[in-house]
Amino acid sequence: MKLFRTLTAAGIIAAAAIGPAVALDISGAGATFPYPIYAKNYQSIGSGGGIKQIKAKTVTFGASDAPLPGKELDDSGLVQFPMVMGGIVPVVNVEGIKSGELVLDGPTVARIFLGEIKTWNDPAIAKLNPSAKLPSQPIAVVHRSDGSGTTYNFAYYLAEVSPEWKSKVGFNTSVEWPVGIGAKGNEGVANNVGQTKGSIGYVEYAYAKQNKLTHTKMVNKDGKTVEPASASFQAAAANANWNSAPGYGVILANQPGAESWPMTAATWILMYKKPQDPAAATEALKFFAWAYDKGAKMAEDLDYIPMPKNVVDSVKKTWGDEVKDASGKPLYAMAH
Repeated sequence: MKLFRTLTAAGIIAAAAIGPAVALDISGAGATFPYPIYAKNYQSIGSGGGIKQIKAKTVTFGASDAPLPGKELDDSGLVQFPMVMGGIVPVVNVEGIKSGELVLDGPTVARIFLGEIKTWNDPAIAKLNPSAKLPSQPIAVVHRSDGSGTTYNFAYYLAEVSPEWKSKVGFNTSVEWPVGIGAKGNEGVANNVGQTKGSIGYVEYAYAKQNKLTHTKMVNKDGKTVEPASASFQAAAANANWNSAPGYGVILANQPGAESWPMTAATWILMYKKPQDPAAATEALKFFAWAYDKGAKMAEDLDYIPMPKNVVDSVKKTWGDEVKDASGKPLYAMAH
């Protein structure tokens, strides 16, 4: 476990020098989806690992891209809140295909990951790309091998658009993959796709950009072809009702709207309502508040989307109402 002096493991930050210094050691672990934004001194071990570590009380906070349901939060004594949003993108390694040149839709992606579409010149892909020169090359599927919120959101989307996927595979942080090579973390999928000719995988958009991977366009719920970009992620999040689920656990997959990216997702922080180390939890809340208030530009520079102000205001109220020390005093009131 990595402990660190400056709380750069969470919130909207990429460099320790920008954040407020803290005197206490704060620890965090979890989702690889937001790792480029959490950056230094953060254990990028997957959402499943982050949930396990916070439940084991070995970290100050956990991070997960798969929100816990209300009952599990209540039973575990945890509070959950969204920190930032981003997009999940299909990435490919196909000779002669550059970023944004290949168009896919949800049902076709589902059939690829089900193993039904086996070559790049399959009629289903060719129909979506009439002017592309598609090779007869076999498709090498790359997927996550660890418990992953990126997988949860990706599989959730496929279950929305493919009845066959929903019945055969479903969605969870881990699923029984019909085909493909497993890789650990968004980092592992990115590396495997980068090195494997004919491959396709799914990663958070920042990983695609940082690793110079070839992303595809997607046909969204409105039948429009869209690029992954801040504007299309924001469009998908625009109409989300964040108070409609316990712990702000809203899934942004397959949202309506002509501009919406179909695989937009949030990432959440998990903390105890009555933390074992109130001082460390207080410093964490200070940082999260700073990140919400000051980090929007950094989030956008890293191709993530900051949370809307009304959500931030609601989250801060949740902190005040629910995160307390042993005597019942709100830690967020102490944090500012």
